[in-house]
Amino acid sequence: MSRVQVSSHPLVAHHVVALRDPATKPPEFRRTVGQITRLLAVEATTTVPTKDVCVPTPLGEAKGRRIAERIAIVPILRAGLGMAEGLIELIPDAEVWHIGLYRDETTLRPQEYYNKLPANCGASMAIVVDPMLATGGSAIRTCEILHAAGIPRIIFLALIAAPQGVERLAEAMPHVAIHVAALDEGLNDVGFIVPGLGDAGDRQFGTSARH
Repeated sequence: MSRVQVSSHPLVAHHVVALRDPATKPPEFRRTVGQITRLLAVEATTTVPTKDVCVPTPLGEAKGRRIAERIAIVPILRAGLGMAEGLIELIPDAEVWHIGLYRDETTLRPQEYYNKLPANCGASMAIVVDPMLATGGSAIRTCEILHAAGIPRIIFLALIAAPQGVERLAEAMPHVAIHVAALDEGLNDVGFIVPGLGDAGDRQFGTSARH
């Protein structure tokens, strides 16, 4: 677990409780996903390179810094969409690339069905977002796609992770920085995180009979 950064921020812990609660309805669930994502992003991007700038103010000029990298936000469809929205508020100039994967519930292996990377993948950093890092299959496949496209630096953000998924991702992609809001006990016999929060996609978009 040495390669994963589990947030110790009290606000993150507070909001995770709301995500786990079955009584939390989709609108509140989506808001909370965005809040946690923004907090995680602040922790995960402390080493992003910046350049010195000088900007005018009403009373003169001020020295400052601006991000010096071309950043791509990569949500794993569909559950990653809510996290991407939270990130865009922080980094409005970032590009958004979509990768669609679903997990075969028999083999638990990721199946790719959508890939919307640009013709010129010239970003110097990609932030991959997916609420749940369970078996690690979708995370690994997404990072493989980005690595093959020439992205030199990848950060992976998840809300809830299982030790099995963290270990698999860290072993397969040792240069990927992993940041999560909570690290749970493990996986059940069908590959869902326990205690987890249920299906993050269904709970965000109201597609489950039980929210």
